[in-house]
Amino acid sequence: MTMKKMALGSALVLSMASMAAAERGSDGQLNIIYWQAPSILNPYLSGGTKDVESSSMVIEPLGRYDQDGALVPYLAKEIPTVANGGVSEDLTSITWTLKEGLLWSDGTTVTSADVKFTADYCMHPEGGCAQASFFDGVTSVEAIDDLTVKVTFNQPKPNPYGPFMGGQSPIIQAAQFADCLGAKAPECTEANFGPIGTGPFRVTDFRPNDVIQFEANPNYRDPAKPAFATVTFKGGGDATAAGRAVMETGEFDYAWNMQLAPDVLAKMAEGGKGKPIAAFGSLVERLEMNLTDPSPELDAETRSTRAAPHPFLSDEKVRRALSMAIDRNLLVEIGYGTAGRPTCNLVPAPKVFASDNTGCLTQDIAGANALLDEAGWVDSDGDGVRDKDGKKLAILYQTSTNAVRQDFQALIKQWWSEIGVETELRNLDASVFFGGDPGSPDTFQKFYADVEMYANNFNGTDPQQYLAAYRCGNEPKPESQWQGENINRFCDPEYDKLIDELARTGDIEKRGEIGKKMNDMLTKDSMTIIPLVDRGRVSAHALSLGGVVLNTWDSELWNIADWHRIK
Repeated sequence: MTMKKMALGSALVLSMASMAAAERGSDGQLNIIYWQAPSILNPYLSGGTKDVESSSMVIEPLGRYDQDGALVPYLAKEIPTVANGGVSEDLTSITWTLKEGLLWSDGTTVTSADVKFTADYCMHPEGGCAQASFFDGVTSVEAIDDLTVKVTFNQPKPNPYGPFMGGQSPIIQAAQFADCLGAKAPECTEANFGPIGTGPFRVTDFRPNDVIQFEANPNYRDPAKPAFATVTFKGGGDATAAGRAVMETGEFDYAWNMQLAPDVLAKMAEGGKGKPIAAFGSLVERLEMNLTDPSPELDAETRSTRAAPHPFLSDEKVRRALSMAIDRNLLVEIGYGTAGRPTCNLVPAPKVFASDNTGCLTQDIAGANALLDEAGWVDSDGDGVRDKDGKKLAILYQTSTNAVRQDFQALIKQWWSEIGVETELRNLDASVFFGGDPGSPDTFQKFYADVEMYANNFNGTDPQQYLAAYRCGNEPKPESQWQGENINRFCDPEYDKLIDELARTGDIEKRGEIGKKMNDMLTKDSMTIIPLVDRGRVSAHALSLGGVVLNTWDSELWNIADWHRIK
């Protein structure tokens, strides 16, 4: 065979391979494991990352953030800006234009009415929208024509990319959710478990807290995608089992959130089936201090609500002493290695928003004891537990079941015992803890404990919406079906003023100054949130899985339409 014929033959093979790869469903089955099992496929009814990310395979926003934090259009034709006329010059409105020809997975047309309905759904006064802060300051959402929707704000909004941006704020189908507004939202099981979407996949079966089956969406806008015909999304278990299933046994193709010690990850990678991937973003493991009383002796309308202040965590000196007793450097060493950094900030990135708050990085047991003495908390009966006015410093400290988190709990319990605090540890199944079931007593939103530990972050590179979550009234409560993002029930009118100031400030340096001040109010000044570790996002994928681009600014499954099998 001549070199020319060989070259032609190779070209033909490559061409045929490309054609095969370009055929929807040609790569067969994809297996994903999230050890925190999804409990619902509607992110507007759950703040849990596992629910947001599994939903993102089906329902999509107008725009997303890519792996560098840049805004990219998805359902929208382009990202609106002042330059292209999409954002008004006075910054009080943003107008989005949908791509032409978009279809829902049931074959019906996507229109601006669906976008407007999504806003009505989340902003309903009787609803309990978990993502309400995305619509902070929105006064109206209007469908101008079938493809155009206009969002108007109550003041100039230099960062208008809250509603409909990122995996936490997708578009839902008006026809499917029409009877699910307000208090009826949690009752719409069929819609919440099987949303009709525009994404690359559609749900064929969903067993809450267990497994989801997907198939390729026949009406997806790119006829060559997705490469996989079906997906099994397994939930539950633990991070160790998930890591082994990808890197050692090869049973699964992708495992999310490998919250494992670094030596454990390295050992798993030796299995030769997969590899860990990591990137830093804005994910912070922290302690939330409950500013309300979670006592089971209170009635259901009062327990863990602002109607009943916490008997001792309302004392800033107690919260500060609890923080001072913690050795964050040791937590990083045992839990994350190079995939973690000790932090005192709720917002550790990007740099312009990261406060120089470093005061918590040195453990100070003696100082914590002195502070509690000063506040009048003493061990009056010699049992090793401080008390005041007949109330013991006894804490119920809860988190999700995970080896690293249980190691953290054990260490923090020991340090708190050294300052006269009694600690009861509780760990809950992650699928339940991060679920949105308003009837469950065990969700992190309901917060039936004194202290709880978890991590989350924000979409994109601007924390405006994230920080706005702590506005007075945004706390979970019975009348909001226990949905809401202000988990510790923080309320400060001065903080609320900063939310509004940040919303109308355009200069990035000034935005950074305001963001830092807000971060410090929640952490350094009030200690209502006690940050522990700036966590790198660590997941794992099979060596045979191509197209994976780890994204710390949006859903990890943001580009699953591009995933494919490496032959």
